[in-house]
Amino acid sequence: MAFEISEILEAHAGGNYDLHAEHINPRWARALGVIGFDKCYTSASGPYLWDRNGVKYLDMLAGYSVFNIGRNHPTVRKALTDLMALDYPSLVQIEAPLLSGVLARELKRRVGYGLDRVYFTNTGAEGVESAIKFARRATGRTDIVYASSAFHGLTNGALSLNGGEIFRHDFGPLLPDCKKVPFNDATALEQALSGKNVAAFMIEPIQGKGANIADDSYLAEASRLCRQYGTLLIADEVQSGMGRTGRFLAMQHADDAEPDIVILSKSLSGGYVPVGAVLMRSWIYDKVFSSLDQAVVHSSTFGQGSLAMAAGLATLEVMDDEDLLNAAVARGDMLGRELTAMKSEFEFIHDVRWRGLMMGIEFGKPKSLKLKTAWTTTNGLNKDLFCQAITIPLLSDHNILSQVAGNQMTTIKLTPALTISDQDVAWFLEGFRDVMKRLHKFPGPAWEAIYRIAKNAIPSGRSAAE
Repeated sequence: MAFEISEILEAHAGGNYDLHAEHINPRWARALGVIGFDKCYTSASGPYLWDRNGVKYLDMLAGYSVFNIGRNHPTVRKALTDLMALDYPSLVQIEAPLLSGVLARELKRRVGYGLDRVYFTNTGAEGVESAIKFARRATGRTDIVYASSAFHGLTNGALSLNGGEIFRHDFGPLLPDCKKVPFNDATALEQALSGKNVAAFMIEPIQGKGANIADDSYLAEASRLCRQYGTLLIADEVQSGMGRTGRFLAMQHADDAEPDIVILSKSLSGGYVPVGAVLMRSWIYDKVFSSLDQAVVHSSTFGQGSLAMAAGLATLEVMDDEDLLNAAVARGDMLGRELTAMKSEFEFIHDVRWRGLMMGIEFGKPKSLKLKTAWTTTNGLNKDLFCQAITIPLLSDHNILSQVAGNQMTTIKLTPALTISDQDVAWFLEGFRDVMKRLHKFPGPAWEAIYRIAKNAIPSGRSAAE
């Protein structure tokens, strides 16, 4: 009997959360049920999802920036099916794969900075782990400096550079010699580097946990300081890269910043196949792979898989053909300006920050007494409860999927596909405005819903990890 994936999907349709509760993560399944996020999605295209009832949703997460070119892009799908039809070999291991060489060349052309070597990984966290190893071996130093509110990943080495205590708690001891400095603070960075014992400073040009945007002048000064003190500058572009900000890398907005290592992942394959890449200067690579007997001293079994490489090449082609970098700027500015204009109308909106289609909407204590009381009470119950009072009705009432920005509980992060249209922007703005209007009526039904959620004891910080 032939294997049919469609039969499995049909046989278990609607059983997602029961299966997860029994076999994977029961607390996550329950939390999603409590807040009404327990949808069973069965179809996806571009920036849209459909559930098993045929309801259409606007996805403003894009899988944590995985689907920059939209979900199930036909160009990438065709590249993969064409390659499989050829019975093309993959993961021979004792060879130099053709497609990884071609993809490396294309990435170098877009990244620049004289980063002449490419090492392929499966994930962003694996890229971070690789960068830590490369930096330590290349410099002969052990210390790694990272910024407050950084993410970088959840594996052991990456977690050592994670600024969110909720992710680190009870997972120690982590890597030694990892030091945190305040984000966007060049003086603190120089103090940390001045002992000339720091192998690398790792920075997200735009932090994934809240869309905190590093000043261009700060990135330029960080680059200068790293050169002065013999420290490598590592740009973690796992979320902010691949055109999301209107440039191929977010770092490219800062004219005088020059990273020594760049980490890419997430959207590199269009969301079809796990893939990542670490680009670096030749001398760093040569320090790691320093001789013939050291040629595979660091490796990744699935890092140069043919399907992943083909998907990466097709994704780059889509980005060029559909002019997605300029699209990110146009839609991002449209969305950001309209949200900024709402600040004068809605007291809870504290800040709107964006670059391209990487955006954070930050909320804060209002001025009026009634709303101030509501804000204080809500935050006393649970720090991410207020933002949940926005994301929940956005989904339930307006079919818009969004997220609380992890360890920055007062911020909602938006990272939609770069393919969203003007109509999609209008869809989000209409839904967001309606939710804001309801929250600015206290007491009222929106606040009653918040308190009902609080009674279900959703753990603080249970927001999605990336």
